[in-house]
Parts: sequence; structure tokens; C-alpha cells
Amino acid sequence: MAQILEVKDLTKTYKSGSKELTVLSNISFEIQSGDTFSIVGPSGSGKTTLLGLCAGLDHASSGLVTLNGNSFSQMNEDQRAAVRNKYVGFVFQNFQLLPTLTALENVMVPMELRGEKNIKKSAMELLGRVGLIDRHDHYPTQLSGGEQQRISIARAFSNKPKILFADEPTGNLDEETSLKVEELLFDLNKEAGTTLALVTHDLELAGKTERIIRIKGGQAVSDTKTQNTAVNENTTSVE
Repeated sequence: MAQILEVKDLTKTYKSGSKELTVLSNISFEIQSGDTFSIVGPSGSGKTTLLGLCAGLDHASSGLVTLNGNSFSQMNEDQRAAVRNKYVGFVFQNFQLLPTLTALENVMVPMELRGEKNIKKSAMELLGRVGLIDRHDHYPTQLSGGEQQRISIARAFSNKPKILFADEPTGNLDEETSLKVEELLFDLNKEAGTTLALVTHDLELAGKTERIIRIKGGQAVSDTKTQNTAVNENTTSVE
């Protein structure tokens, strides 16, 4: 199986006046294509920062991130954006739908950026897959939180991503809606054969992935395979 993501000695620091804050320190791991994994840790541990670096949304202070053979270390923002547009899908806690566009138009945006044809038909099929084809002409403010997240999932899969980054995808949803969204996310991911990178504080949700990387104080303290992986359960401590 091909490697989709490599993180090597990744460090991220921020300057605040004369002080320097290290958010992530020397994190390394590799992810194979089609795998599902979670990044967990307490609030402020650096897990969202790590996801952003893996997706090329920000640049590391040192270390390497290679996504589908593309190293971000020597790329400018436009080059990283081109890689994201080609290989990456996103699902965020706050949905991040464009408020002036309908559900259908939101799903079509990534396809338009890629210059694809017949995108309305493809977008309608995705809306049907998430059970919202009858809401295609509604704007985000006319949709419930669960509906907005289902639209964002359809949008995330519309560019046929190699890897999907989901940051607290059920963080703003009630328990019943969360379970429905989780099921949809994993079902679509399995059908598409996409690699899933999930940031969450919900250990029950994390346990549904094949692997859990635990972050504490900006460092990876454990890397655990769950019962969902095809290989024997194995825990590797990196403390």
C-alpha cells in the first residue's frame, strides 16, 4: 500500500514579543493510503495545529511534511493551495459553508476550482448520497447544524480527495445527530477509499478509526492501533 502522508521531526513555534512558544515538537509518523486515524489530546495540546501542517494550511518551523509525494517544505502558499485543491478534502467543526451560496452551489465549488464539467449532476448525486437532495436550493441559514455538516461532507468528497482532514466534525452537534454524521462520514470514506485524518476530543469517535495518535504538550506520546485495524492490535509508546 502506498504512503499518503509522512511527517518527520515536525516542529512549530510562534513568537510572541520576545518569547517563543513551541506548539509542536519533533513529531514523526507515516500514514498509508486508505488508512483511518485520529489525532487526540487535551485542549491546547497542538492537535489542530498538527492537522493544519499536515494539510499544508500552515508551514512548519522545522521538519518535513510530505503529502502524496509532495513536500511542503519548499512550497509557497499558492503551491500548497494547488496540492490541497488536487488531493485534500476538509470537514470542519463550524461547517464553513459559504453563506451566500445554496447547498448545491457549496458542493460545486471544489469542482469548479478544478475545472470539471457536468458538475451540477455530480453535486446533486452527492447531495442525494447524504440525504439532502430536496434541500439543494436552501442556504446554510435555512439548514440545521446536522444538515450543514452533511453538506460540508458532500463538498469534501466532491473533489475526490486522496485524504480527508476532519477537525472535530461532530463538535457542534447533539449526540443523535453526531452518530448519524459519523456513520455517513465513515461510509462515504470507505466507499471512496479515501485516507481519513480525524482530530477529535471524543475517544469513542477516535476508537472507530484504525489508529490513534495521542498528543500532549505538543508531543506525540503514543501511537495505538485499534481493534478496527486489519492487523493485530499493537501499541507503540513514544514517550
